[in-house]
Amino acid sequence: MRGSVLVAMSGGVDSSVSAYLLKEAGYEVAGAMMRFWPDLPPMSLEGEGGRAWESCCTPDAAYEARRVADLLGIPFYLLDYREVFEEAIIAPFLEGYARGRTPNPCARCNTFVKFGALLRQARRLGLDYVATGHYVRREGEALLRGLDPQKDQSYFLWGTPKEALPHLLFPVGHLTKKEVRQIAERAGLPTAKKPESQNLCFVAGDLKGFLKERLKVRPGPLVDALTGEVVGEHEGAGLYTLGQRKGLGLRKSHLERYVVGLDVEGNVVYVGPKEAALFGGMEGEEVNLLAGLGEEVEVQVRYRTPPVWAKVESLNPLRLRFRSPVFAVTPGQSAAFYRGERLLGGAVIRRGLYNLAGLDPTLTKDTLTFS
Repeated sequence: MRGSVLVAMSGGVDSSVSAYLLKEAGYEVAGAMMRFWPDLPPMSLEGEGGRAWESCCTPDAAYEARRVADLLGIPFYLLDYREVFEEAIIAPFLEGYARGRTPNPCARCNTFVKFGALLRQARRLGLDYVATGHYVRREGEALLRGLDPQKDQSYFLWGTPKEALPHLLFPVGHLTKKEVRQIAERAGLPTAKKPESQNLCFVAGDLKGFLKERLKVRPGPLVDALTGEVVGEHEGAGLYTLGQRKGLGLRKSHLERYVVGLDVEGNVVYVGPKEAALFGGMEGEEVNLLAGLGEEVEVQVRYRTPPVWAKVESLNPLRLRFRSPVFAVTPGQSAAFYRGERLLGGAVIRRGLYNLAGLDPTLTKDTLTFS
């Protein structure tokens, strides 16, 4: 026996194959799904237009996960984490938007729920490890990018507690998505052809509708950050994010504009040309380091944005200067640090620095000077 492991099962193909591979490798395996969804009637689990809530961690997903566990002959636990999730994920998520930030709940969930609360649960059950279906590799105490560059999820794992690393397994990190589906089909797993979840697991429908229900928002002016001209009306400053271009409702003369700053207290959304959302550096908070950064480090500020080299100007507070400008360095989002394939840690972006237009993305009436 190679040890015992609790597999976080979402009802998707990646976690299903993770459980299968671990059992085939000789581990004592148990599956667990964390229940996040509220007590709602079935119709309430539909999004706009009656579409099903296509997400992980729903009642349908729990059914699929249990089917896989039964097929593999492993125990399955449905863990009630609603209270934990509300406190650790949903409340900070809403607070972030209310402050004009754009939170990254998936990264926070990995840090505090999967590799925090779930790992503690595994220990209470007497199990050695927690495993997930993330496309990331662990070699010793080093986390590496997943082998499939289109599926690599290391960006979301920057907050992993260093002390948790020896107790984590990532069985599909050395595989491509195509290979994972092929394994699932050969094993006869019912999730083999299941489409990927696209939505946030706690949002049934569109994000803006969810935020409108939970936040007190009101319309206000869209202001050109460079001229001070009112160029439209927004639906509520907390609903927008730095770098946003679509859905702004701008006048025809100002369509080539992006969100370049938010003043939530004053309920003003500032827009400007693309260069006004380009930054030469960043300041970070909630820093988590899995290894030393050195004098220079590669920084990735969005999941699908390529990393750029940056000089480490200071660690406390964390200040980085990029070698080349980066678009929409967004307060509240994650910045993950790398050296080659190795994940060194990361931070929450407090604000962008060295803006090409001389603007501060956390704009207020007191900090903004019109040219």
